[in-house]
Amino acid sequence: MSPPLPGPLGHLAPLLGHYGYWAVGGVVLLEDFGLPAPGETILLAAGVYAGAGELNIYAVAGIAFAAAVIGDNLGYLIGRTGGRAFVQRWGKYIFLTPKRFAAAEDFFARHGGKIVTVARFVDGLRQANGIIAGTTRMPWPRFLAFNALGAALWVGLWATLAYVAGNHIGAVYDEIVRYQRYVLIALGVVVAALVVRHLVRRRRRRGSGTPPEPPTTPPAPPAPPAPPAR
Repeated sequence: MSPPLPGPLGHLAPLLGHYGYWAVGGVVLLEDFGLPAPGETILLAAGVYAGAGELNIYAVAGIAFAAAVIGDNLGYLIGRTGGRAFVQRWGKYIFLTPKRFAAAEDFFARHGGKIVTVARFVDGLRQANGIIAGTTRMPWPRFLAFNALGAALWVGLWATLAYVAGNHIGAVYDEIVRYQRYVLIALGVVVAALVVRHLVRRRRRRGSGTPPEPPTTPPAPPAPPAPPAR
């Protein structure tokens, strides 16, 4: 008999009990290309089931990792093929002007690897980071590498905690979410500071540029010598 799932994990018991590994892979996949699905929650529930012997923890981790990477790459493909058209048409309604989008694109080009890795642990960013990376034209091999790193860290952390903590994972998760808010605030401050620094440097570079000197008129060629007198 499957163990009772604690707290917010309880509503996933029928889904996980009936579909098992398919539920883990499907829900994580859907969450990771932008759909509102409880990917992190089902990973925790599957870890609890694995700790009780109902599932294999290595299979849970492997399936969740593969689904996370595939889902984010689907999001990247969506952003790459349709993200710019969406921004050009609707960006002005959400204050995303072409100038601001260009600055965001430049910022993502510099710090995209760190953002993609950390975004895996942040609700909202976890679902959107692939679409954002594709829209800003982050090179796909670079995105794939950092996305896989973030997915490995994310799956490793939550699957291991759920497997070890078992029915106490609800209390552990609540404590982590409690402190996660402070981490997110600090992360937001750091990102804002980096954006401001980038914009200030960009403005200084533009302001320090000296206008090009006007082209000078080339000297006239010397007159040919006069013919000798006869």
